[in-house]
Amino acid sequence: MGLVWENSFTVFFFLTVLIGGGAAYMTGRSLAEKWRSIKLPIFYMLLLGAAVRFFNFALFEGTLLSFQYYLADTIVLIAIALIGYRLMRVGQMVSQYPWLYVRQGPFGWREKSKI
Repeated sequence: MGLVWENSFTVFFFLTVLIGGGAAYMTGRSLAEKWRSIKLPIFYMLLLGAAVRFFNFALFEGTLLSFQYYLADTIVLIAIALIGYRLMRVGQMVSQYPWLYVRQGPFGWREKSKI
């Protein structure tokens, strides 16, 4: 038992990070693509965190009602969803407004310099 994972790191990695994180990443990208508020990915990850906790309980005999592990799973999912959201938003801004913005790294954009 760890502070973040309940059964083993392998279960946490595959269930929360890979499977849940993949769903979180795609949710974040989808919400950014539709120009939704950044609050929505956070709300949806609260729900997905409960689903991941249920799968951990049903498949790997984890604790269903454990606030500590729910919080750990949900924080990981929120982080991954916000990464997907931000990457999509940066791509949108630099592709839809190429006369205004230029990409500045994977997570940011800046105004084009006026010459």
